Order: sequence, then C-alpha cells, then structure tokens
Amino acid sequence: MERVVLKKETMIIRKKFRFEGAHIVRNCTSQRCRENIHGHSYEVEVFLKSDQLDNGFMVMDFVRLNHVAEFIHSFDHSYTLWDQEAEDVKEAIYRINTRVAEIPVSPSAEGYALLFFFVINRIISAMSLVNGERNVKLHAVRVHETLSGYAEASAEDLSMVGFTLAEVKFNDGITKEWKDKMWWNLIR
Repeated sequence: MERVVLKKETMIIRKKFRFEGAHIVRNCTSQRCRENIHGHSYEVEVFLKSDQLDNGFMVMDFVRLNHVAEFIHSFDHSYTLWDQEAEDVKEAIYRINTRVAEIPVSPSAEGYALLFFFVINRIISAMSLVNGERNVKLHAVRVHETLSGYAEASAEDLSMVGFTLAEVKFNDGITKEWKDKMWWNLIR
C-alpha cells in the first residue's frame, strides 16, 4: 500500500503600518534623491506565518504586535540618517531635528525593508507565548515608499547586509515617546 504524505500547510497573516519620514538616499542614481532631503508616506506590511493556529484560531492576535508598532512608529515624522553620512551633515540633522533615527543602511526602501525585517524578527523571536501560539515566524516585510513602488525583505535577504542592533540609534526625541521603554533592551 502506498503511503500518502501530506504537505504541512502554512498560513500567512499581514499587519499594515504607516509612517511619514524624511531622508536622503546617497549614492543612488536619481540626483533629486541623493542630493536633497525629501520625504515619503511609507506603508509597511509585516507578514507572519505559522503552521499552527493559537487558541483563538489565529496565527497571532494583532494586538500582540505592540512592540513592532512602537518600532515602526519611531520613524514617523522623523529624519532617518544613514550612519555613513558626512559628519557635518550629521551634526546639522541632529541640531535641527528633534526626532532622528540613525541606521546602518542607506534609508532606501530596500534598506528599510532589510532593517525592519532584522529588528522585527528579533521582536517576534523574543515574544512570550500567551495564547497557544506556536511556530510563529516572520515571513517578510514589505516597505512601500511610493504608491507604485516597494521593496520586500525576507530571512535570506539578510545575507546582503551585516549589521547589529547596536548600530541602530534613536535619539531622545523618539525614545521618550515609547510607551514601553524596555522592549528595545530586551531584544538586544
């Protein structure tokens, strides 16, 4: 008798976040983007997956993503500064902005997607299980920089970069607004 092996299925859920942010994308092709401070209305989609459902028949209740929301909202109405920027520019940005996020990748849609995947994966991995959640993994992060363009990152894309959480810096203007001040230290 031939044995039938069923493929274990995976369910994917998505939570959408938004933020308004400013940056310069150095070394890109577009002169406007590489030489001028400009902003976007970003949309960030976080995709989680699991092969099991929790006690409420969910992959994970979206309310549990409060630290993910806190992280993404850290970029809202903030200037995102690439840590490789010239020192005189860095000094000016910190002097004239009350909300600055300094990151180890250029703040392109691709840079954001990689960074967000890296950090959100740490947040999800550090979560305690409270309602029978099992095997919940971050599947992908999609960052829409415009209505017509986005970048998407998943675990295998992290091989393109090599950074640590210590290289991600939020100034006091951002961290003082965090509802939970401990989450950042817990994932480091």
